[in-house]
Amino acid sequence: MAYNYLELVNDVNRRLNEVELDANNFGTAKGYYSFAKNSVNAAIRHINQEEFEWPWNHAEETETLAVGEVRYSMPYDSKTINMNTFRIKRDVSLNVETIKLKPLSYEEWLDKFADYEYNSEAGVRTTPRYVIRTPSRELIFSPPPDKEYEVIYEYFRTGFELEVSTDVPTLPEQYRYTIIDGAMYYVYQFRGDTQAAQLSLQKFEQGIKQLRSLHINRIEGLRDTRVHF
Repeated sequence: MAYNYLELVNDVNRRLNEVELDANNFGTAKGYYSFAKNSVNAAIRHINQEEFEWPWNHAEETETLAVGEVRYSMPYDSKTINMNTFRIKRDVSLNVETIKLKPLSYEEWLDKFADYEYNSEAGVRTTPRYVIRTPSRELIFSPPPDKEYEVIYEYFRTGFELEVSTDVPTLPEQYRYTIIDGAMYYVYQFRGDTQAAQLSLQKFEQGIKQLRSLHINRIEGLRDTRVHF
């Protein structure tokens, strides 16, 4: 059984003994079938909103810096950015090794280095040492870069809506039935079956609780950050 948007909707159809859709009529589905499609997306969206850092929403981004430019937009689909993962990528042609950037608060950067943003002199440009997250969902690299360095960092996405029949959720396939339990909650509400909707909601919430237990509520180790003299 394939794991994609079409088959997830058909999982719902099979539970309700409805006629299954195929690739030919999936895009034009109306009425109940259209709502079943929306319900699958609603369930996935609900799961993704339950936690900021589900591992299946983890992504890596590469930003190529422009000489003299300090401000850059965050990825459009970013939910949280791990500020401790920023590093300049080793590049022999630029004569630079891998360098980890130190995160600064926006207020601290304004206090100490705000002039970098408006100083266009080439003399202040060098290899960036700091990364700053602004309230306007931008990233600042400071000091201004003197070369087109590549910066790599990691973040967690908000997730995305399934659109065409072959779209695959980021949620691993072994948890497909958590998605289906959530979709059934919405479908039963659509049909006015309150009792079945509540039972599906309970199963859905239990499934999310299990996902959280497996992927979020874990302590893999403690790091000693004390300074020893």
